[in-house]
Amino acid sequence: MIIFQHKPLLIFALSILLSCARIDHGQTNAPVFVNKAHLDNLYEEISIEGNKLGIVHIYCEYPDYKWVGDSDEGIACVDDAARSALFYMKYSERFNDSTAALKAERLIRFLLYMQAENGFFYNFIFADYSINKTHQNSVARADWWSWRALWALTEAYGFFKDRNVELSGRIKKAIEKTVNSTKSNFTREKNVVDLDGFVRPTWLPYQYASDQAAVIVIALSKYYLLFHDDSVLNLINDFCDGMILMQEGNENQFPFYAFISWENLWHAWGNSQSYSLLCAYEITHNKKYLTSALNEINHFYKYLLKEKFVNELSIKKENGKTVINTIKKYSQIAYGIRPMVFASLKAGKLTGDEKYSLLAAKIASWLFGNNPAEAKMYFEQSGICYDGIINEKEINKNSGAESTIEALLTLLSVEGDGRASCKLNEMINEKGKLK
Repeated sequence: MIIFQHKPLLIFALSILLSCARIDHGQTNAPVFVNKAHLDNLYEEISIEGNKLGIVHIYCEYPDYKWVGDSDEGIACVDDAARSALFYMKYSERFNDSTAALKAERLIRFLLYMQAENGFFYNFIFADYSINKTHQNSVARADWWSWRALWALTEAYGFFKDRNVELSGRIKKAIEKTVNSTKSNFTREKNVVDLDGFVRPTWLPYQYASDQAAVIVIALSKYYLLFHDDSVLNLINDFCDGMILMQEGNENQFPFYAFISWENLWHAWGNSQSYSLLCAYEITHNKKYLTSALNEINHFYKYLLKEKFVNELSIKKENGKTVINTIKKYSQIAYGIRPMVFASLKAGKLTGDEKYSLLAAKIASWLFGNNPAEAKMYFEQSGICYDGIINEKEINKNSGAESTIEALLTLLSVEGDGRASCKLNEMINEKGKLK
């Protein structure tokens, strides 16, 4: 059994009362669930060639939670720096926190340092701060870490535009370099293939990677809002069309409008298609994008909640019907929760329907025990989020960068919505995890 340690209940209850009292505008003057202490502990400021850069250590192991590196990859990466920068910027804006803004600045400078001449990004650095340019997960190419860096930089441009002219100028140049490389990296040829009975697009990253396409669309949608560069609209629309081709089932037929991640496999981690389509809808006003996203949110998310979430599943055709080929319930991680919470809250903002706030809270409650292990995964008194649920009786109590950041991004977004925040607190108290 996991033994929980808790904040004083009175302080927590008062915070929730403040949150609920301000439900109309959905923000509080102090964080309720969010505690950045553990992320702050993972953060380190380093100096390279006289420049102060911020990094986030990738691994942190139970029980003493000291930094741990990887001999093949390194000690820190663009992936985690980009996501941490997103968090610190949003946290600073929400709570007027200058220390968070400074950390965001140092992390963004690290991203700029890691950009290669081809416009993409190396991912890892070693303990001596040299760049890992050869590992398959660190090569400067059109891949996950480059898309996450672009997303963070597009958010950072607006954040630093009035705060730091020199930095915002560098950010703009870096964004343009990545956007130009992205446009030249993908063909406009829109071919489809039959993949074991399913129609699949071939113009997404790695032909079928709708999960990666989603992050590109999120970044490019923000880029368009900033610079109104019509040249990226074709790429946004192409990727959105490809993602929609990866959507399977309907409200009555499995997999209930799920966006397949790659080929015929769905996985929970990083499956941001619905959120990205909603971002694209904001700039294109293409109702097809809105409808497709809401279909998955309304039906597939409901299925996942009923199943108490799954890690991945693959599909196949059987007598003309789509059925489960393989399914894995574990491991379950915070990175599988955050994309659904982002999408649900975005749906609520775009439609005005409060049911999506309540849905976001139900999904986020995974962090507080609404999961197959009935285990609390995030601890608001320390900011630690466990790395995953291995099975119904076993928890991975390490707390690395990814889990920490994804949990914080999830809860910061929930706290930004008064109804979601109050519903989550209600569910936590019903579970008795804070009593």
